Amino acid sequence: MTRPPLPPFNEETARIKVRGAEDGWNSRDPAKVSLAYSPDSRWRNRAEFVNGRAEIEAFLTQKWAREQDYRLIKELWAFAGNRIAVRFAYECHDDAGNWFRSYGNENWEFDDEGLMRLRLASINDLAIAEEDRLFHWPLGRRPDDHPGLSELGL
Repeated sequence: MTRPPLPPFNEETARIKVRGAEDGWNSRDPAKVSLAYSPDSRWRNRAEFVNGRAEIEAFLTQKWAREQDYRLIKELWAFAGNRIAVRFAYECHDDAGNWFRSYGNENWEFDDEGLMRLRLASINDLAIAEEDRLFHWPLGRRPDDHPGLSELGL
């Protein structure tokens, strides 16, 4: 199974890969999202370590059960060969209605088939008031005309 675009990445293909990842995560479909990762993919997500598609799917299922009305924006930071670095922010709320904006950076490494085999994520959470939210599109894919992180001053 291949997942184009394939490495080595240039600026255009790296941007396509980043937007594809953003779109996948905004679907909040753990089974679908897990297919973007190699069967033996390794993650560090904050202080959690996740290995393989089954663990990725379980992790994402739990994540999106906790993080309701999840909306994410990713932005390309750098790329070289089979690696891409991104920065991101997402907004969500918990069961009690408390809103958060989470900021982070990810380093990705891809195999020859374009599947992510390594994901290293550092993430910080900020409590926000509901009226301070910036991500207001309907759940799902961010519309093409919605501002990105740089345009939003994030």
